[in-house]
Amino acid sequence: MRRLRNRLAGALLSVLALTLTATGCGGSSGAASDAASDAASDAGTGSGAAAGRDPVADRVEPLAKTPEPKLPVTVRSADGEEVTVERAERVVPLSGSLSEIVFTLGLGDRVVARDVTATFEQAARLPVVTRGHDVSAESVLSLRPDLVIAETTTGPEEAVGQIRAAGVPVLFVEAARGLQDVGPRIQAVADALGVPAAGRELTQRSEDRITAVRADVEDVSPGDRPRVAFLYLRGSASVYLIGGEDSGAGSLIEAAGAVDAGAASGLEKDFTAITSEALVKAAPDAILVMSKGLESVGGVDGLVQIPGVAQTPAGMDRRIVSVEDGVLLNYGPRTDQVLKSVVAQLYGGNGERGERGERGERGERGDGSEGGDR
Repeated sequence: MRRLRNRLAGALLSVLALTLTATGCGGSSGAASDAASDAASDAGTGSGAAAGRDPVADRVEPLAKTPEPKLPVTVRSADGEEVTVERAERVVPLSGSLSEIVFTLGLGDRVVARDVTATFEQAARLPVVTRGHDVSAESVLSLRPDLVIAETTTGPEEAVGQIRAAGVPVLFVEAARGLQDVGPRIQAVADALGVPAAGRELTQRSEDRITAVRADVEDVSPGDRPRVAFLYLRGSASVYLIGGEDSGAGSLIEAAGAVDAGAASGLEKDFTAITSEALVKAAPDAILVMSKGLESVGGVDGLVQIPGVAQTPAGMDRRIVSVEDGVLLNYGPRTDQVLKSVVAQLYGGNGERGERGERGERGERGDGSEGGDR
């Protein structure tokens, strides 16, 4: 997720610059940076009404047996440094995905702070020390951590350097790019916490569950695979982007037995501003969005008003797949649930998924049961 938020912040700055140039409006670079930061932070706060129909559990599922860390250990950080962990009584993961891994390993009682993207129930009451790409060294150090776990994209570098300079071990974990990263990220965190066997167990559990979901779509023939476009939407900032080859969503879309419409249409960048031409070329049969983004444009009714959307097969059929922001691209222990949600929405609605989404936003699920926020 953090890799996604960093890319989106950069893309947003570019879009804002183009907007200001086209309209002739003035504005400071500071204001643009603030807007980019707000959008990046929003990417991790997917509660909203649309989440009422999202089957991804709001809780993580810890391993049945709580492991006992065997420390000290020395591990190699993704930035090349050797990191020695003496204790792990007070742990600060600097992303929602990393928090999810620690809690699912069964060591959540050792976590003393969270990133704004750690929205699952067990972590919700922890103090926030990271917001988007904005780590507060002072806030982290005030919690007297034994170990800080960060993404390779965590920043600013000065803040992370300040934490290390204070003598706190900082482990960097490679940012997630796809399903292939689930296991290595779990194991990297588990090794640093002194519970390598638990890491192997959780990796196996996660991969087995993902495999089970993928088996449900193995019989979809290549000619029948729906084309899915990943759109990043922030209506309040007039940001409408379509994902390309490096959006981070391609792996998930392909695992759901579908085709990444943006990448297949030749979009090589991670994100590109939406145009009618780009959407027509992508010709998606379904559109994948974050639930907070869908809410920000006024739900499905608002989404189809974006130029070009109504002219696509997805727009005409109102075939929208929506998953909570905080878990969509985490590529962690709950990824099987995310994949299951995407598969269910893609193949279970026959083009009516968008209408069900609208009813869900009014507190009623598509099956007639009560929805609403969790």
